[in-house]
Amino acid sequence: MEGGENENGGKKRGCGCSKQDFLPEESFQSCRSYLNALCNTKSRLRDRLLARSADHMELHEIRGRSQHEMKKRLNWWDIIWFGIGAVMGSGIFVLTGEAARNHSGPAVVVSYLISGMTALLSVLCYTEFCVELPVGGGSFTYLRVELGDFVAYIAAGNILFEYVVAGASVARSWTSYLATLFNHDPNSFRFHASSFPEDYSHLDPIAAVVSLLICIAACMSTKGSSRFNSIATIVHLLVLLFILIVGLTKANPQHFSNFAPNGIRGILKASSILFFAYVGFDGVATLGEEVKNPGRDIPIGLIGSMLIIILLYCLLSATLILIQPYYQIDVNAPFTLAFQAIGLKWAKYIVALGALKGMTTVLLANILGQARYFTHIGRTHLAPPFLATINEKTRTPVNATVVMTLLNSIVGFFTSLDVLANLLSLTTLLIFSLIALALLVRRYYLILFLMLMIGSSIATAVYWAIGKNGWIGYAVTVPIWFIATLGLNLMVKEAKKPKLWGVPLVPWIPSASFATNVFIMASVDGASYVRFGIWTLLLLVYYVFIALHASYDAAKETTDTTSAATATCLEYGGASQLHH
Repeated sequence: MEGGENENGGKKRGCGCSKQDFLPEESFQSCRSYLNALCNTKSRLRDRLLARSADHMELHEIRGRSQHEMKKRLNWWDIIWFGIGAVMGSGIFVLTGEAARNHSGPAVVVSYLISGMTALLSVLCYTEFCVELPVGGGSFTYLRVELGDFVAYIAAGNILFEYVVAGASVARSWTSYLATLFNHDPNSFRFHASSFPEDYSHLDPIAAVVSLLICIAACMSTKGSSRFNSIATIVHLLVLLFILIVGLTKANPQHFSNFAPNGIRGILKASSILFFAYVGFDGVATLGEEVKNPGRDIPIGLIGSMLIIILLYCLLSATLILIQPYYQIDVNAPFTLAFQAIGLKWAKYIVALGALKGMTTVLLANILGQARYFTHIGRTHLAPPFLATINEKTRTPVNATVVMTLLNSIVGFFTSLDVLANLLSLTTLLIFSLIALALLVRRYYLILFLMLMIGSSIATAVYWAIGKNGWIGYAVTVPIWFIATLGLNLMVKEAKKPKLWGVPLVPWIPSASFATNVFIMASVDGASYVRFGIWTLLLLVYYVFIALHASYDAAKETTDTTSAATATCLEYGGASQLHH
């Protein structure tokens, strides 16, 4: 890993890390200073709890803590391919079966369209922030500027946990699909350790090796990673094109006759499941610091890739229904067994190859996003600042990339897919909701309408979650949401307008994004909320005892430095006037 500097100012080499790399702040220089910091926890909480950063701070002072800048090598073409590669993994091959058979029937096409448009609303909100604040922290940076340090910390801590779980899950799925290519059971490619608990006994070295190879590519060059991602994604798209063409030759339009067997509730339930097939673009937003022309490249790349994905998902789901009646679709391997049912057993190898290519690009985009999240969190000292280091030669965040890969590899090596799958879901929706809210706060500062919008959105979701089939609750909550959003639109003047690119139809789009994400959260299982609560509690412990004091010292140091620089400028300006 990249080291900092030693006491004599010389640069440390290799893995020669010291306490100063992890806790260099004043509060941790001695036991006495740490005890003094703990005694001042209450006052520091008051100072940092709602403390908000500023655009110029994130773009200059905070980013400057990495010593070296990431190279601006990416354009809109790279972002489009990263967007497709980050989102289109194995989700289409897995989630479609459950959604179609158990919930929506042939209307799975509509479910994909609804969840896709919901994701597109979030993409629009992300795009404005990414253009205005093109730094590596992604959603962490956006929330830190608009909703404050504490909210950003809790959100980022949860999203990083979910990134690790997602990375480990995809890596183990990679092994499963590789086994399929060789007609083997997935666990035959893993080692069984009988002394370990059952859910952790099938050790997966392939998952760890794949993660490490992806790490090496991510560390060497972002542009090189982009080229690899583009090639792998093109191969993936060719596989999907094959599925479409071959599938349509066996199409039977009669399979669409009973279009929505479970009505609108079945369609919406399927949408909440399929939404997770669109997740991944938020990691692409962390590449903003490396984009040549953010005002042009980011909107084209993020929005363009999402529109392509929505179209492909709708076409693929329609093709599946045309091949096989929805009630015969296999929940676990819908496309593979659908081709087998029409006499094309060999097609399962093509599907497995496409899934492998898709998961490879998802792993790459995942580790790129993880590393850049962690890098910017390290810059703020909410995480150890050695993670903020940018490699002088490659201009990539090597330290953060290696640390996150090790975490992914360890979790993926031991943990079964069943355990990992139960840990995913809630945090992504929470982040998307907060980003939409942050955009409204950025544009408008009137609290009343925002509170009405938030309250009505949550009430609508709760009414849906408790399973009420009547319309009375919606007749109250939806008009309140509409009136609150209309009030923002008509009665409140925008406090800040975007400089380069802005979301159209504000406040309607971010308000709708918030409401739809909260609505989908109502369909998340209770275990996810328990996991969220436990992990958030652990984050709070770390915050109170370490992160609060580290970030307080870092913010104080930045303020003192800025004040000193301002005073020097004023003094220099006064001396110049006296001289003249």
